[in-house]
Amino acid sequence: MPTPSLHPFRIGLIQMSCSPDPNENLDKAMWRVREAAGRGAQVICLQELFRSEYFCRDEDAALFALAEDVPGPTTVAMAGLAAELKVAIISPVFERRGPGLYHNSAAVHDAGGAFLGLYRKMHIPDDPLYFEKFYFTPGDLGFRNFDTRFGRIGVLICWDQWYPEGARMASLGGASVLFYPTAIGWHPSEKAAFGHTQLDAWRTVQRGHAIANGIYVAATNRVGTEGPAGRRLEFWGNSFVSDPFGQVIAQASADQDEILLAEIDPRHMEEVRRHWPFLRDRRIDAYAPILNRWSA
Repeated sequence: MPTPSLHPFRIGLIQMSCSPDPNENLDKAMWRVREAAGRGAQVICLQELFRSEYFCRDEDAALFALAEDVPGPTTVAMAGLAAELKVAIISPVFERRGPGLYHNSAAVHDAGGAFLGLYRKMHIPDDPLYFEKFYFTPGDLGFRNFDTRFGRIGVLICWDQWYPEGARMASLGGASVLFYPTAIGWHPSEKAAFGHTQLDAWRTVQRGHAIANGIYVAATNRVGTEGPAGRRLEFWGNSFVSDPFGQVIAQASADQDEILLAEIDPRHMEEVRRHWPFLRDRRIDAYAPILNRWSA
């Protein structure tokens, strides 16, 4: 495995609302990628399932028609854009792997358009209005890193955000930043009572991954309200980038389409890890029980 580059690079997170029309969403995303590249972003990440509204609010077999092959419309378009703009792009996709087999995935294209591979979401939730187990097979590619022209990156997806194991595995692979494309929000009936604490927990756990691993974390979420009355989700935006000691260095709003830019500096990671050597002091000889479901 080559040593990751120590050169700083700039990332761009695309936070946007989505319509029911996949083609409209793809056009909008491509326009936003162009804008981010024009503002200096070198690695650009779109939000989870950006080509559609968040369809997992319902269990409806007809919605499998939203899935696409890889290569397919999204990945072909993003490969061309990466080649044209000379940027790396992370484009989440509802992947049709084969008849009746689907994944919640993210494709990574390098600057120049080369396809670096897929990450398939490992942790699949099943909650009211988040019926993802109906649609998605758990990922089978592990916690992958990708060597872009600008630096090594890790990619995880949404529900993976709550699991320290995934962040640790990707960090141990030498990534400089963990990207989390996301689709998370409030049930309107819960927002008044629990909204602040839910959002705070989401932000805090990811800042914790940054601190525990001495790594940058970049979470890009959608905005807008989707779904009919009774099955409506209000996505809370708040895309952000945390530095390797948990300091938020870029923050988006809760309800606006935005492009968030930040610099990733591997030299700062090195400095943080020298003073807070959590990776050095791990007791890998004592962690075998973590492979059990329960150890009581």
